[in-house]
Order: sequence, then structure tokens, then C-alpha cells
Amino acid sequence: MYDFTKLAQKAKTNEAETRKLFTQLRKKKPKDLDKVANELHDEAFDEIDCLECANCCRSLGPRILDKDIERMGKALRMKPKVVIEQYLRVDEDNDYVFKTMPCPFLMPDNYCMIYEHRPKACREYPHTDSRNFYKHLKITILNSYTCPAVPLVIDGLSLHYNQ
Repeated sequence: MYDFTKLAQKAKTNEAETRKLFTQLRKKKPKDLDKVANELHDEAFDEIDCLECANCCRSLGPRILDKDIERMGKALRMKPKVVIEQYLRVDEDNDYVFKTMPCPFLMPDNYCMIYEHRPKACREYPHTDSRNFYKHLKITILNSYTCPAVPLVIDGLSLHYNQ
């Protein structure tokens, strides 16, 4: 099991150094950044088992798009309006988010009840394998507090680009 208190402490301790690295990457925009980040992402998730963790599903409220609502509705055999009424609320940014956390679709064994139809934000999390990774550097810092794979990616980026 993962110690999320230690994960958050490490992220806080390393945040200034990570920001410095990411500022350099944002300025330089290395041509191989996506390739390197993708490789590091794959290596990190060879070590990290999401089904043992599920911290993102317990603690982060993803933004839910209209297409997500349609997809979830199909999976749940509900009309989008019913999905909204039963599971969603509008947040301070005027976005749909889950009414409750942990995610209402997280099962006791950490599987997702609607995995094949989960929201885009869930599918893309933690964004460490995104195209144009330099655009996701700020969110990567935030995700380092929640996802144990992200610090592994950050450490790998630091080693690769600070040689």
C-alpha cells in the first residue's frame, strides 16, 4: 500500500526544484520531451499498480464534460439528465464534477464500475504521457501530490535533462 502522507511531503519538499526543472523545459521545449516523458510514464506504471492505489479516484474530482455524461449514461443505461441529477454537481468554475468523493464508481476492489466509459480527465490522468507534455507541466506538479507514478517521471526527467 502507498503512504500518501509521505507522497505529499515529498512533493512539497521537491516542488521548488521541480518548478525550476519545468521552467527550463518550458523555455527549451526539447524535441524529445514527449518521447522521454512517455518512456518514463511507461516505466513508472510498470512499478505502480493503479488497482493497489486508486488515490486519484478517492481524492480528485475530475471535470466532467458533456461527452463524458453521454458515455457514462450509456454505460449506466441512464439518460444524461439522470446521470447529472444522480451523480454530478456544478462547481465554482461552472464545471460538472462528482457530487461526492471518492468517485461514486470506485468499487471496493479499486476497479472502476464504468472504466471503459470513464470521463476524459480520468482516462488522461496523470497526463505524464500526453502529447505536448510541456503544456502539462503545472498540472504534473499538482499530480505529484496524489499519484505515486508522477514523482518517478519527474525524477527521470531531472536525470535526463540535468546531465
